[in-house]
Amino acid sequence: MTHWLRRNQKMNKSFAFDEEQTNTKKAILHYNKRKELDRYLLLEITLETGRHHQIRSQLCALGHPIKGDLKYGAKRSNPDGSIDLHARSLTVSHPISKERIEIIAPPPSKPEWNFVLSD
Repeated sequence: MTHWLRRNQKMNKSFAFDEEQTNTKKAILHYNKRKELDRYLLLEITLETGRHHQIRSQLCALGHPIKGDLKYGAKRSNPDGSIDLHARSLTVSHPISKERIEIIAPPPSKPEWNFVLSD
């Protein structure tokens, strides 16, 4: 999915547009729907670009705000104030050896994550 994002520093928020506009930057991500529940989707997202609040603003533009993310359209907050966005893996190149480094993190230990990740 491609959008153009404009960052508003005063609001600490980015806005997604379908077409390029003044002061926007191209933002590309890919997503796969892993599971669909009554009110939520579990998505696997791969970023091509790394823009400010890119995932949050692009999912909001699609009408699928992240659970608990009041800033980007969720209807209610999570009790602990968090949003249900989890970076499962991160891959980078070592700055000197150029070796590929992959870091994998377990999902949050919250009942909702256990439920949605169960088969």
